[in-house]
Amino acid sequence: MTTDTPTDVFEEHRPVLMGVAYRMLGRVADAEDVVQDAWLRWSAADRAEVREPRAYLVRVTTRLAIDRLRQVKARGEAYVGPWLPEPYVTDFGDTVTDFGDTVPDTAERAVLADSVSLAVLVVLESLSPLERAVFVLREAFGYPYADIAAMLDRGEPAVRQLAGRARKHVDERRPRYEVDPAQRRDLTERFLAAAAEGDLAGLMKMLAPDVRLIGDSGGKSKAPLRILETADNVGRFLVAVAGKGIPEMSFRFLELNGGPAVLILSGGTPDSVFQVDVSAGRIRSVYIVRNPDKLRSLASA
Repeated sequence: MTTDTPTDVFEEHRPVLMGVAYRMLGRVADAEDVVQDAWLRWSAADRAEVREPRAYLVRVTTRLAIDRLRQVKARGEAYVGPWLPEPYVTDFGDTVTDFGDTVPDTAERAVLADSVSLAVLVVLESLSPLERAVFVLREAFGYPYADIAAMLDRGEPAVRQLAGRARKHVDERRPRYEVDPAQRRDLTERFLAAAAEGDLAGLMKMLAPDVRLIGDSGGKSKAPLRILETADNVGRFLVAVAGKGIPEMSFRFLELNGGPAVLILSGGTPDSVFQVDVSAGRIRSVYIVRNPDKLRSLASA
């Protein structure tokens, strides 16, 4: 008879813990730090008193993430230009390798993908840490209100109130996009080709009239310091960027934040990430991440 070691148990649940921490923080390095801190708590705990390791670990991870988020908000650090979450490699195909340990059905995959999308994570930034924790645990992972209340040391009525307020806030602010992976991948490929060729007419056919381009550079590389709006402005910007070129450019397609994306490399080093959101067969949002600090985790992707 074999007994799972503390490490075995923790590694079994690590994907879920990383899923919780990343959704809470929107930053890969911070999420990894929180999960590492959870491991330290787990390794020092009296595990004989722990009936449900997964629930215990999710509780510890959530509380650590709340503390980290409060620290970030308390510092009130100014960010140069628009902010986007750090891109994260996901896999919601036949198996879930990053955010769960079961094989979900189509509807569950859609929920997982939506809850980690760039559009939703941007909205989650405006929630309080407690609201965000309740929203993540309830909407992404389906925990009952009673379990969430126990994890957060709050009464169930208070948790329900937090959940309702968070859900209303997110529903009012997040854009509604189609999640057909095939159509999104097709438009992403055609978008990349048209942008690379400087084909303004081709881009205009794909861009919705009210399209928005959000570029995140953190002031550390070139990207728009404000959100660009309208097909004409976005199209002309992309053509201008293509005209300047990227040295030794190559690219690869990845699944990032639950959807198809393009990783642009310069001399083998990540230069930028492009991702689009689609509605009614047109591109409604273009996301560009060029902050080098947010691309380091993709170097080996």
